[in-house]
Amino acid sequence: MTELWQEKVHDEARQGEAYAPLPGEEIAYGRKFYIESYGCQMNFSDSEIVASILNMEGFGATRQVEEADLVLLNTCSIREKAEQTVRKRLVEFRSLKKQKPGLLVGVLGCMAERLKTKLLEEEQLVDLVVGPDAYRTLPGLIQEAGDGHKAVNVLLSRDETYADIAPVRLDSNGVTAFVSIMRGCNNMCSFCVVPFTRGRERSRDAASIESECRDLFNRGFREVTLLGQNVDSYHWVNEQSGTVVSFANLLERIAQINPLLRIRFSTSHPKDITDHVLEVMASYPNICRYIHLPVQSGSTRILQLMNRTYTREWYLAKVQRIREYMPDCGISSDIIAGFCTEKEEDHEDTLDVMRKSLYDFSYMFMYSERPGTLAAKRYEDDIPEMVKKRRLSEIIDLQNRLSLESNERDLGKTFEVLVEGNSRRSDDYWMGRNSQNKVIVFPKAAYPGLQPGAYADVTVRRCTQGTLLGE
Repeated sequence: MTELWQEKVHDEARQGEAYAPLPGEEIAYGRKFYIESYGCQMNFSDSEIVASILNMEGFGATRQVEEADLVLLNTCSIREKAEQTVRKRLVEFRSLKKQKPGLLVGVLGCMAERLKTKLLEEEQLVDLVVGPDAYRTLPGLIQEAGDGHKAVNVLLSRDETYADIAPVRLDSNGVTAFVSIMRGCNNMCSFCVVPFTRGRERSRDAASIESECRDLFNRGFREVTLLGQNVDSYHWVNEQSGTVVSFANLLERIAQINPLLRIRFSTSHPKDITDHVLEVMASYPNICRYIHLPVQSGSTRILQLMNRTYTREWYLAKVQRIREYMPDCGISSDIIAGFCTEKEEDHEDTLDVMRKSLYDFSYMFMYSERPGTLAAKRYEDDIPEMVKKRRLSEIIDLQNRLSLESNERDLGKTFEVLVEGNSRRSDDYWMGRNSQNKVIVFPKAAYPGLQPGAYADVTVRRCTQGTLLGE
């Protein structure tokens, strides 16, 4: 019976999701667009920026692809599987185009720059290709494509942050929202394609971030997640006053908007998260006690090949530092199995770091070589597929055990839960998360009059590997 209420919230990779506007925000538009997003939270946030731009051009969102005049896929290139999924969807849409003359199909995001020629010319799957920094040019590109031309803009920018565009909150629960604070990445991890598809790092105007968060709170949202490829390296300078705003400064400014507004952030690079950030987190109860701290590998030798710029000992010391400031802080991670030249002792080092870090959950993958990355140029992808699968299976088995043990330690504890909506399994139960980002499901009958966006104190009575069950 316990398994009935288990919530699936930490997917290996978010699959495509179609969007529609919040209830009560529908407007009559002359044309309709359908958008699916894949990959990281940043892509989902970008789709809301795209929706805002399209709204201004007379396009309204629809969940029904058959109704659309424009179909867009916001893509991910982080793994080969994600690209294969997008290609399959594009083939399906090609059949739809034959049934609906005039339908335009476009690719946005990280696949755009990497595969623009193939998608447009060789395979002829799309009408327009738009990179992450070129969304402002969408209206002109749509016009070009509508006139029968192949439309493409994948130019990367050194200053585009879309700070002045108010995102349309698509298919939101009205409680939680993403807020982009920076774009791009400077880290050049050898396995990662992001610096090549999203460009160099640049931070958004702090005042615009604070204004967006304040507006969300005034509209009834009660949690914001600050997004960036590496949020801890956020660095913005006010050109008029010369004031420097660090990530710790920004966190404090957002936390002071209202104590009822929760703040989360993702993702942190271990080399950049500072004591100042930890001090601010520990000082404000509405900054969630949760840090996603990707390790990628527990082997110092592999970390050096990955260009992660830290050792296993340094990483474990950072985990310890987090727990010194916040003993109740939840920690999750990203882990790659089977990176180039990985030996059994390297794999054992990864399992050892997992045991020492006591992750609440992790995102775990086999290494997937991405064309154009430093690893693809420098190293041979020499670990057999079966070895990768076996090592990944061992990582997953260990994490499943750690996740269950973490949840069992919460039995009998009472948490403040932000109610996000109905449980996926039953409308008789609420679903929300605690400060540590754990999903808690509890019966509505025990909390008469409660609504999404409210806080409830819930005592944990049972648990599964993925969910806390309250009464």
